[in-house]
Amino acid sequence: MNIGEAAKVSGVSAKMIRHYESVGLFPEAQRTEAGYRQYTDKEIATLRFIRHSRDLGFSIEQIRELLGLWQNRRRPSRQVKALAQAHLHELDQKLQELQAMKATLEHLVHCCHGDDRPDCPIIDAIVEGQ
Repeated sequence: MNIGEAAKVSGVSAKMIRHYESVGLFPEAQRTEAGYRQYTDKEIATLRFIRHSRDLGFSIEQIRELLGLWQNRRRPSRQVKALAQAHLHELDQKLQELQAMKATLEHLVHCCHGDDRPDCPIIDAIVEGQ
């Protein structure tokens, strides 16, 4: 199938397929004599794997590692679990940071009168770098 069909079936846009090819995450497709990319079922499965990995928030480098583990049927599952646990730890840290930002912003919004006066604690806090 061509890149448009591959994009539709895999859920990965044609632009992202080209990007994944350019960064070496996904192998460059075979081309027809006219230069059109052609994708096999195996490549579609790989694109779906990449998409699902991205949906879980894995980085390009983590996906590269996951792909290697997926393609190596002799790998111990502990390697996959360790990678997933490390990513889970990163997500927990990001979640804590987001919760802190939310609490700060909620406080600032509560402190702002939101009226016709120019005084605004939100702007003041941004200026002060809080």
